Amino acid sequence: MAITIAESSEAWYIHGMARKTDARARAIAAAERLFRIQGYTATGLTQILEESGAPKGSFYFHFPRGKTQLAEEAIDHYIACRIAVLQDISAKTTGDALNFVNRIFSTFAAEMVASDFQYGCLMQNLANELPALDAELTKRVARGFVDSTEIIAEHFRGCGFAPARASSSAAALVAALEGARTIARLERTPAIFEALADVSVQRWAAPEA
Repeated sequence: MAITIAESSEAWYIHGMARKTDARARAIAAAERLFRIQGYTATGLTQILEESGAPKGSFYFHFPRGKTQLAEEAIDHYIACRIAVLQDISAKTTGDALNFVNRIFSTFAAEMVASDFQYGCLMQNLANELPALDAELTKRVARGFVDSTEIIAEHFRGCGFAPARASSSAAALVAALEGARTIARLERTPAIFEALADVSVQRWAAPEA
């Protein structure tokens, strides 16, 4: 896999964004990581700066709107990486719904294991804190779910699913993935992803009747 979600923050920001200063890149990567581990409200700017090593004096130069702007960029990056992962899996499983679904589950399970079951979904974490978010952050999170769900639906349509079934199957799959992350973090095992892969044979990836 050319891109993995678990490696996205540090690897992509520090090595893939040459036009951004290291301080800016490190701050965004640290924010994304912390939002995934402990959520938005519990993550303060002081912790982000301490973990990133970014100079406090330059923070508002890079992020004049403060934590909100930093969160916007962290969300955008997380969504871009998530979409890139789904697109990569789709490209490697063209016309094969079962393999596509199983690869999604195994990829997300591997990320949970690699993070020692610390990483939740950034979008899910922030969605659980909607009263604490401003309208722009809420829209970004919602758009991330819509865009990633559409990639899955598009793959299913390419496998011959009727449009309505492709859309409903994609929505159910995304909901299952988000729930699986929560259960895996609590139980510290990827077993739930394996159980969902078994279900996919009868549900999401079954041939069109």
